[in-house]
Amino acid sequence: MRELLFSETHSKEPPERVGLVLEALGISGTPRPAWQFRREEALEAIKTTFGVASLDGFGLSEDDPALPAAGAVIRYLRETQTPAAEATNGKPQAPTPTRPTRPYTPASARRSPTCSRPAANATRDAASWTRSACARSRSSGPSAAGATRSRARCSGSSCGPRPARATATRRWADASSATGSAARSPRPSPSPPDSRCVATLAEDRRSAAELGTVLADVQDVARIGGRIALARATPRDIVALGRSLDTLDRVRAVLAGAGSFAAFDATLAGVRESLAPLATQIVSTCVETPPAHLREGGLIRDGIDAELDEARGLQKDAGVWLASYQTRLAEEIGLAGCKVGYNSVFGYYIELTKVQARDYAEQIDRAALTRKQTLRNAERYITPELKEFEDKVTTAEARALAREQAIFRELCDAAVRQLRPVAAFGEAIASIDALLALADKAAHRGWVRPQVVESQTLTIHGGRHPVLDELLGADFVPNDTELGAAAAVDGSDRPALSLLTGPNMAGKSTFIRQVALLTLLAHTGSFIPADRATVGLCDRVFTRVGADDALHRGQSTFMVEMTETANILNHATERSLVILDEIGRGTSTLDGLSLAWAICEWLATERGPRTLFATHYHELTDLAEQLPERVANLQVSVREWTTADGHEEIVFLHRIEPGRADQSYGLHVAKLAGVPSGVVARAQDVLSSLSVERAGDRAAIQTQGPPAAEPERGQLSLFTEYVDHPAIAQLRELKLDGMTPLQAFDALRALRELTRDEA
Repeated sequence: MRELLFSETHSKEPPERVGLVLEALGISGTPRPAWQFRREEALEAIKTTFGVASLDGFGLSEDDPALPAAGAVIRYLRETQTPAAEATNGKPQAPTPTRPTRPYTPASARRSPTCSRPAANATRDAASWTRSACARSRSSGPSAAGATRSRARCSGSSCGPRPARATATRRWADASSATGSAARSPRPSPSPPDSRCVATLAEDRRSAAELGTVLADVQDVARIGGRIALARATPRDIVALGRSLDTLDRVRAVLAGAGSFAAFDATLAGVRESLAPLATQIVSTCVETPPAHLREGGLIRDGIDAELDEARGLQKDAGVWLASYQTRLAEEIGLAGCKVGYNSVFGYYIELTKVQARDYAEQIDRAALTRKQTLRNAERYITPELKEFEDKVTTAEARALAREQAIFRELCDAAVRQLRPVAAFGEAIASIDALLALADKAAHRGWVRPQVVESQTLTIHGGRHPVLDELLGADFVPNDTELGAAAAVDGSDRPALSLLTGPNMAGKSTFIRQVALLTLLAHTGSFIPADRATVGLCDRVFTRVGADDALHRGQSTFMVEMTETANILNHATERSLVILDEIGRGTSTLDGLSLAWAICEWLATERGPRTLFATHYHELTDLAEQLPERVANLQVSVREWTTADGHEEIVFLHRIEPGRADQSYGLHVAKLAGVPSGVVARAQDVLSSLSVERAGDRAAIQTQGPPAAEPERGQLSLFTEYVDHPAIAQLRELKLDGMTPLQAFDALRALRELTRDEA
């Protein structure tokens, strides 16, 4: 760093903290107008420089705190680095970016893709997980849990689908597949949770069952800790925390001897000294069935606090004390026949009849009775002892409640002092719980342990979609995947990009999503539904699946598609996995085909990512011939035959095979969807009239290379080209305003003859 830009002040001097930075780094500072640091001005400068309408394609949001600084830098470069007008034919030009912009990721934060929290996008598949954000590398989306995560929860454990487990699974997924919001700079590959833990629990079902029983007593410790830190905890929260922490030793006992869980055992052992006393204090202080709130008390056990016990005793045993006091008055003072009672107006009293009051005047003086109320036939008195009892009884409920609240606050304060150990305990237990769920699923469904390697390979034999396999059972058709280095059965390399063609509704989208899901599961340490698999580590999994618009942001369906595609192209690395489904379908056929072709070429570079590209542009399959070492063709097989009554029928076999498909059977799908037969028949007629046999009539699209000479006009290219007919040139030369009807007729006859000659 040699120069620092800062917002200028009225004194033209740098602010104090800027001055300290300049002095510490020994660099110069340049003041810039304050308006250049405004967000709106910065956005305008960035969008103008890169010629884009949105920054989403760069993985940047418009509220990114780095944008004002970036905008100021761009304006500064325009002023200082723009070529002179003489060097550009008298036209000043703004500097042209040589590469797309990407957010910078500090080296200290590159240890895993979790350094940049995704904006709820990238990899989890929309058809399988109801989070639409998981279907595409998008910048926004709902946050509901989806089907795949729900299936993972349905295990033999009695733990149930707790948010802590979902949080752990989501964290692993995000660690394995950060979105384009992260930088493209080199960084270590993510280390998935050790699948040995899942293997241990999948093989030792007895320990897994015991662990599930213990974890059933653990609540969402992270959420409870947050509520306690914010002073919003309820009695049930504090009791749930105590019970959860009390399982620490039991969890360690179940996992004792399992080497794969050594790291978790070390974590639990490290926090035990802090959490064991807290768990004992909470469990011994609070009742087993706590109230929902403390408005009426009932949280603290009897025998814990003497003051609380006294207040409760006064509430429960006031009648017994009064009867005992009345007996003492009769025996010790000699007030036989007196009555001790209570009045809501005057409180507690000692009542004597008029006769008793005269006869017991000496005893009344000796006992220091004070007249409180005079009635027609009786006198009511009170003593200091009775007054003190009255004060205690009338405030007993309030004192008991206040004392319970004080003890509750003490427990919360004790928990707050141990929030770090509590958080560590909650994270460890959530991870163990998630691993148990994965192990249960693997054991119940017969999943296999994938081999995770460092090389850029992806080999899955007999792979099955984790959700559809469970829903469809034996009806689901497994398929193989071979991408990248040493992916073939014989150990040879396979192209890193596979183009998948085939009919509508044949299973293309299901297959590519299945591959993304299995890759993601392998990175979380899970077993996967397959016969065998070798998965090369991925830094991110990008998907562009489905069709959606963003009307609230002024973006059409095609604009959203291109923005997400740009995000992928700008951030995918050789370690990424890219899933693309029908790119270019939102615009004209020629524009869409051109974009799809160029995108394939971009991804099929020597250091391109592993890519599955599903498309209905059958022309793209020519790439496999032009780039045989980088592109392979796959197709979804179908069986086609003609029935006895002459109707053509097809059956989707859902089997992925090498090769290219020749048609998409869109009319057949329309028929299955219930489109009226007349519409389908008319569509068949129109299709027949629009179909053009291109074999021998079109020139193959060539892959990108050095600039070539202008092609001759002797042969039409794949894309439509219009050549003027000689008759049209003569027609343009006619002066119709100066022609007689006979001359016009002769000219028309000449044009007709010219067209016949050309034919």
